[in-house]
Amino acid sequence: MSELTTAGRVVEIVRAKAGAAAQAEVMVHHSAEALTRFANSAIHQNVADATTTVRLRLHLDGRTATSSTTVTDGAGLESLVERTIAAAGLTPVDEAWAGLTAPTPAADRNGFDEATAGAGPAERAARVRAFVDAAGGLETAGYCRTYYRSGAFANSAGQSVSGQAAGADMDGIARDNGVDGVARLAGERIAVLDGAALGARAAAKARAAGRAAELPPGRYEVVLEPDAVSDLLNNLSTFGFNGRAFTRGESFARLGEAQFDPAVTVLDDPGGLLPFDLEGTPLRPLTLIDGGTTAAVTHDRRSAAEAGAATTGHASTISFVWGPVAHQPSMRPGPATAASAPDGPVAPSARPLVAAMDRGLLITDFWYTRVLDQKSLVITGLTRNGVWLVEGGEVVGAVGNMRFTQNYPQALGPGQVAGVGGEGVPIPDRWAGHRITVPALHLRSWNLTGNASG
Repeated sequence: MSELTTAGRVVEIVRAKAGAAAQAEVMVHHSAEALTRFANSAIHQNVADATTTVRLRLHLDGRTATSSTTVTDGAGLESLVERTIAAAGLTPVDEAWAGLTAPTPAADRNGFDEATAGAGPAERAARVRAFVDAAGGLETAGYCRTYYRSGAFANSAGQSVSGQAAGADMDGIARDNGVDGVARLAGERIAVLDGAALGARAAAKARAAGRAAELPPGRYEVVLEPDAVSDLLNNLSTFGFNGRAFTRGESFARLGEAQFDPAVTVLDDPGGLLPFDLEGTPLRPLTLIDGGTTAAVTHDRRSAAEAGAATTGHASTISFVWGPVAHQPSMRPGPATAASAPDGPVAPSARPLVAAMDRGLLITDFWYTRVLDQKSLVITGLTRNGVWLVEGGEVVGAVGNMRFTQNYPQALGPGQVAGVGGEGVPIPDRWAGHRITVPALHLRSWNLTGNASG
């Protein structure tokens, strides 16, 4: 059976076993992922996994239960329905049930790439070879991944949608005398992954990061490369523009207020994903920050009902626990600039911003970032994979990794953004098949509170 036929069949079984009053929604999701890993400059693992999962959420007699199965034959689907009916009878009354998605067509996207969906080990290995060769003898490690997703949704209110998606990403380091440089990229097509360009960038960063000096803690002007900016957007989306956190007063967001610099526009771009969420709501681009003004927060049906708003299509397995989070946040780049070749540790997208900085730091990446205060979104974390001192628009030397403690919304606040890079770079998110597309940023202040051990 096709995924859409399977979803419809589960709805029919629910009606037969639980009656017409039962409200059911069914998601059938097929995921196929293939990964080529390398370490010590050699491929050491090729793995592939494909799974089809059927998920049923059932609202019966005022109670809600959810079950899933990977057994998709007739007996497996019958068992799924029976188990979910039994579970619903044991759960408390669900006072927050928000009903089912009404019949609504999903957008027809043309970005699906068959070549990426069908890419094999040889195509990934070719990109790994190019990365390793471009590193010029430095020790390298990382991965190249391709994935294919297809899915279908049906509910007892008549909603019925299906779709497919594919993509690829690559993440690698080059190491020089114990110092790492990194390069990452994601896209809907494997053809955009240039292993040689990524390997050369990682190697240039590693070679330029040696003999790092220590700087005293303090507030520094900074240029953040896209890898670091992706952490800002990830945390802003997870904790700030989360509709449940917003409704419960746990978010900094204030709709309609100019909380950010006018240079900042952020939207959630669902391109390259299945065209509907876990509740069958079609995905649409959603502007979260419009020219510095907080414009929207993300909702699934449950958080929208609590807020007296409409769902924005952000239901997921995570949203039922943590609240609805943007699928693929992206920041609008600044004016386009002339293409330039890499300059030592500076990525091409960051070069114009570095040239405009009188004195400050170029930061490649953040890691181990943790929330200290959710409502104000104060974050602590460490720099990683290269920090450099900039004077007079030129990189003058490497700096040791440092700890920071920073209010993220304030860092992007009115008057705090000195420049926005002219190119959005798709960075792989921690979840396979998602990405965060961001430019480099020139910020007037970043609070560095100690060295990496402090």
